[in-house]
Amino acid sequence: MKCKKCIIKVTVLLLSVSAIVSCKTTSHVVNGGDDRTTEVEMLNSNTYFLTEYASDPNYGVTKELPIKVGGIKENEGPVNERRYLNALLSESGNSLKFYRTGSCCAFTTPNGLIGNTGLLDVYKVYEEGSSDTTLLYFNMYDKGDLFIPTGFKVKEQ
Repeated sequence: MKCKKCIIKVTVLLLSVSAIVSCKTTSHVVNGGDDRTTEVEMLNSNTYFLTEYASDPNYGVTKELPIKVGGIKENEGPVNERRYLNALLSESGNSLKFYRTGSCCAFTTPNGLIGNTGLLDVYKVYEEGSSDTTLLYFNMYDKGDLFIPTGFKVKEQ
């Protein structure tokens, strides 16, 4: 029984490394590493307080300019992604729904857990009752300044 668990763990590890390596050859993300200049404020323990709009319309909506929430080293990467998403409202000020669609886009970062490599998380974001969706790309390995993407508003204090 013990040996079977070891085989499963090794198989999962090999498949993970294989996925990262195969992804790495087809895409990359620019600017891996920490570059946050301003501490992130919180509305509450589950929601960031965002105040500044992104100057680049590609911010968050392309793999080349992901939202750098960080937190992987503190075991808070996915929590930070949700804190960010919880802060967003639709352009008309309505609440949003979201779900993680998966990971993609291997990139090099000094904060990577396996061989200085990280993967982006992709979330589908939509206003309840609407068929319009937006994909947002998150980097939970690196910390960067957080902005409000084009087409969104945020919750206020």
